[in-house]
Amino acid sequence: MYLLVSFFCLAITDVLALPLAKRGCQDTCGNVTIPYPFGIGSQCYANSSFAVICENSTSPARLFLSSIHLEILNISLYGTVTVVQPVSPLKCSDELKTQSTGKALDGSPFMISAVYNALTVFGCRNTVWLLADEMTTIGNPYLFEGCRDIDECSNSATNFCPNGITCINRIGYYECEEQKSRLKMVLIFIGCGLGALVLLLGAWRSTKAVRKRMKTNRKHKFFKRNGGLLLEQQLSSTDNGLEKTRLFTSKELAQATDHYNENRILGLGGQGTVYKGMLADGRIVAVKKSKRVDEDDLEVFINEVVILSQINHRNVVKLLGCCLETEVPLLVYEFIPNGTLFQHIHEPNEDFLLPWEMRVRIARDVAGALSYLHSAASAPIYHRDIKSTNILLDDKYRAKVSDFGTSRSVSIDQTHLTTRVLGTFGYLDPEYFQSSQFTEKSDVYSFGVVMVELITGKKAVSSVRAEPGKSLATHFLHSMKEDHLFDIFDPSILKEGRREELVAIAELARRCLHLNGKKKANNEGSCSGVGRNSAAERRVSSCAES
Repeated sequence: MYLLVSFFCLAITDVLALPLAKRGCQDTCGNVTIPYPFGIGSQCYANSSFAVICENSTSPARLFLSSIHLEILNISLYGTVTVVQPVSPLKCSDELKTQSTGKALDGSPFMISAVYNALTVFGCRNTVWLLADEMTTIGNPYLFEGCRDIDECSNSATNFCPNGITCINRIGYYECEEQKSRLKMVLIFIGCGLGALVLLLGAWRSTKAVRKRMKTNRKHKFFKRNGGLLLEQQLSSTDNGLEKTRLFTSKELAQATDHYNENRILGLGGQGTVYKGMLADGRIVAVKKSKRVDEDDLEVFINEVVILSQINHRNVVKLLGCCLETEVPLLVYEFIPNGTLFQHIHEPNEDFLLPWEMRVRIARDVAGALSYLHSAASAPIYHRDIKSTNILLDDKYRAKVSDFGTSRSVSIDQTHLTTRVLGTFGYLDPEYFQSSQFTEKSDVYSFGVVMVELITGKKAVSSVRAEPGKSLATHFLHSMKEDHLFDIFDPSILKEGRREELVAIAELARRCLHLNGKKKANNEGSCSGVGRNSAAERRVSSCAES
């Protein structure tokens, strides 16, 4: 059985007369004040019933009634003494046969207060619980945790808050709070929330502005690095280039190419990668993304923009604009849907082979483009990389010359002396390769190789052919010299073209490929110098006037 300790009050029959201890007597013990008639020592108390003992062995010291040895917690001048009383069942013992009883007050001036104590009587081996007021508790009162709090505010019968006053439930009690105070707190919280929101919005706008400024600065940096100032200077020196060249934004081209998706790649060239894209207005375009360039290559890129901005010919691919505010410069061309001439000659689709008439027309288109570049443009332009991969075919299989990255615009009657040989092996004019002097006849030589590709269906360079025939031009000239020309013709055109037409085109190609520059045909001569005995010859002959 556990010992229960309770605090109860003893009523004093005699009224306390003095609020202080007797003069010369100890007036405190620990935290308890000792007023007369209580006292420590024979001369300090009224009689032996009020004798008290102070035990200093504990901290703080403890005060006891000497007559019945009860610990005193407080002595009130209103006639009560609060003491510690062990509580146990009378005449009941535990399993250890120990006996514990309460203190008898018989013969003492003390009695148990009827006002400040509530006593409960119970039988042996029973348990008693001290319960709170049923009006302020709810639930099972016999839990170890004791009574549970009720929400007085949920029922008007359990709280006394007037109308207009808010009831706020607390653990063990409730509070009545004026609505204005609650509204004030709500307004304060709303104000704090709005203030925090404004701060966050301001921080977000500031961050966005900083990022936008950084992005703008980066675009300006790329524009300068990619030769934007040089381009503006070059275009301003031309008569009509500036109006025809549009500067696209990086965002426009990123959206047009689906952020340069690999599935949009049309081809990979020496100068960069070409993507298929669609502008906001629905136009299909080809976006050429140049490789990372150094200062020397920037001049090549800007040169292509300037040259193409001056060209307006149906057989030259049209430049729509460019973008210089990206890390690498971008060019935007008209989209040519049917691929390159190289693909149709050397990687043919079994369902469609280039017929003889179409091959003649393609040769005429390329000849017309070169004639325009060399003589009809505002200033003569040398392409310097004419080859079948740089000739595109539109939806009607009309040829368009493209890729002007290595082109040069020169004065009339001026040759171009270069410090490095540019072009593609197999199409290079041997005279240019030896002298580094590029003229219009160097472009004509490359055109001659393309014509040989058209009539033979063979590549410009092949490892299959033995030396010196690895070069198609050399192999072709050798076959003509040995009178084996028809042995190297594409079998598909032998069935379509007449013999005299094939020989006439082959003769034109031979003149373009002549090693002696003085005997080599220029572009106009290549078109007009051949006899006019066949329809095919007349079609090619008219290229200079087209």
